[in-house]
Amino acid sequence: MITYEEHRLRSLADEGRWIELLGAYRQARAAAVALDLADGGGAVAAARSRAGAATAPLGHLIAYAAPPEVSARLFDPDGGPGTAAGVTDHDAGPLWEVLATRHTWRRLAPLLGPPEVRRLVAQTRVLLGEDLSWGAEPDPEGVPLLLEPWESVGRGEGAPVREYLRHGGSRSALLTLPASREGLAPVELPEPGSRLPGQRATRALAELAGWARTVCVRGPAVGAAAQLAPGPLVTGGYLPFALAWSALVQAGVADRAHGAAHGRLALWRVLAAMTGVERPEWADRAEVAALVARMRCFTWDDPADRLRHLHLALEDPATGLSWAISGSEEV
Repeated sequence: MITYEEHRLRSLADEGRWIELLGAYRQARAAAVALDLADGGGAVAAARSRAGAATAPLGHLIAYAAPPEVSARLFDPDGGPGTAAGVTDHDAGPLWEVLATRHTWRRLAPLLGPPEVRRLVAQTRVLLGEDLSWGAEPDPEGVPLLLEPWESVGRGEGAPVREYLRHGGSRSALLTLPASREGLAPVELPEPGSRLPGQRATRALAELAGWARTVCVRGPAVGAAAQLAPGPLVTGGYLPFALAWSALVQAGVADRAHGAAHGRLALWRVLAAMTGVERPEWADRAEVAALVARMRCFTWDDPADRLRHLHLALEDPATGLSWAISGSEEV
């Protein structure tokens, strides 16, 4: 049932009265924060999060359909305390990702203020194929502002950025690994490799997909897979890292408050750690490219898989180390 207020807001949108809609969004968000705190809702951050959820549908509409000069102001604090959308505000997906899918970086760059929003929007534009290597501020962790060749191949296999709809909702390919049994064959795994605890890359891989198990071993990819596979006999096979890229990026989109930019940033942290550096910004892009080129990737099927699943072992022949990540969950 459409309420009078919903009908009024849709009428304003149809008439292009976006400034009024932005004012309504800010007023509703500030009122929700104030009410939450008055009811003993606790910390201001938590109150703002709940207010963001309450006003997200209107925020989504503004981010999707308003001119960028208006929609970018969703994140501008000039409306007063509690009025600005945060990076976790979401409906079908984060409001900053909705905005990023609608306009080029050239249109948005002069309008966006908050550094975290700017970064996530820029990374989303890169994922959509835009070259920001010239004219955009460098990423604080050194993540390239242009897709690497192996990322471009992966993007061709499946775009991890959601496709948003005007009045809410989104369409997105479900990128799983393996996507099917095509090209796989029966494989007898060896004895599990010896686990190596405390590896930075293992922690980074665990942060990429908190719903999956991760492990590092000394030995080949199949030895790492044997640590997490359901048994010694699996249906599996090798594939280039580029063909695993899109599924790994989407694995980092844990919930609707996260966007594909989170996945790409998390994956670059994994690769940087695999090259041996302590901080992502210290990674050399040439070394990351060399790692990707030599990496051996093994994927396998698990009969117990749910809708979202990821089973992948990554072997670096140069170091003799392999990492595996495996898990499944309902979306």
